[in-house]
Formats: sequence, C-alpha cells, structure tokens
Amino acid sequence: MRSIIRAGYWTVANLASLALVAGVAAADGASTQASGGSAGMESHAKMSGSFHVRRSLVEYIIPDVTMVREDGKSVNLAAELNDGRPVVLNFVYTSCTTICPMSSQVFEQFQDDLGGAHETVHLMSISIDPEQDTPARLREYAGRFHALKGWDHYSGTLAASLAVQRAFNAYRGDKMSHIPLTLTRAAPGKPWVRFDGFARADDLLAERKTWEPAAEALVAR
Repeated sequence: MRSIIRAGYWTVANLASLALVAGVAAADGASTQASGGSAGMESHAKMSGSFHVRRSLVEYIIPDVTMVREDGKSVNLAAELNDGRPVVLNFVYTSCTTICPMSSQVFEQFQDDLGGAHETVHLMSISIDPEQDTPARLREYAGRFHALKGWDHYSGTLAASLAVQRAFNAYRGDKMSHIPLTLTRAAPGKPWVRFDGFARADDLLAERKTWEPAAEALVAR
C-alpha cells in the first residue's frame, strides 16, 4: 500500500515540478539578500529522472528563536540545528494536501533508507501554520508518515515561524503560496545545500555520501 501511495505522490510531483521550477529559480535570486544568506556559491539546475530540482550552496544566518517540538518541549532552534548531526530540513503544515505530503513522504522514504542509522541524521520539519499546528497536531501528522526517532516536527509563535522562513528564504507571503524546498547541511559551520523543487530520497542519499561521519552521540532530551 505504501508503494502505491508513493507512486501517486510522485505522479503529482512530476507535474507540479514542471510548473514550479522556473518560478522557484526567479524567487530564489530575488529574495536571497532579504534572508541574510549569500547568493548561491554553487548553483545549477539539474534533472533527476523526470523531476526538475535546482540545487545550490547557500549560507544562512540562523535566527535566535524558540520553537515548540511535537513532544511539547520548547527548544532553541540553533541548538536543535547544531547538535552535531547532519540536518535535513523542510517546511510543512498539517492541513496541506499538496506539497507537504509529498515532501514528508520523501523524508519517510529517506529515513527508511537509512535503516538503523536513521538517528544519526536529524530530520526537521517546521510548520508554516503555527497558529493551527499544535504539538498534538504535529504528532498526528508525524504518525501519518511513520516518523521515527531523529525526525522532529516544530511549531511555535507566528513571529518565530516567520523569522525562520525568512532566514531560509522560504517565506512566500502565506502558506498557500509556499514552495517545495528541502535544505541539508553536513555539520555546523558547513554551507547549506538547498533543493528547490521536489527533491527525492535518492537526492538526499547522494548528499549523504558527501557528508563526514555524523556524531553518534545524540543530544539528551
């Protein structure tokens, strides 16, 4: 059944990517300065199978904000990002029926592909609808995609969510205008790899091969 669902997601993703790739490229260049990040240090458009994904290397300034994790714990965003593990990050909201389920399915696939090493990579999904996405709703959403330990979902205040979206050049005015976006970073201090478009689990696995071995010790909670 999960393979059938995945096939359905990717049929939609393939069509959506064709329409989005040109607009994503334009928006990326127009709003990088506002986000505090540098222009892509290495940028190119690639075609991954039939999926159009734009990959770039970018540096971002992480805002000092408090987020609320799906377990109800208030956490500092920078501390969550800098716990020593490689990070894979996306933006979602729980009532989304288009981009977010596809992005979350990619995380599910990636975590499944990692197998017993899934806790050594920190997957982070940040809500762009924090006024509706309570910890309970985040937990329910995480359960839909069989999230394992190492994949955390975050909400918080509207101000905190907007600050994070703007910092990562993900803010597009409202949740209905959001774009498919995945960000990875090998370690604190390293540049971010930005995927505009529907990155696949295979794309994330390819990035993982470039990372240095992740710290095995997990942050105590």
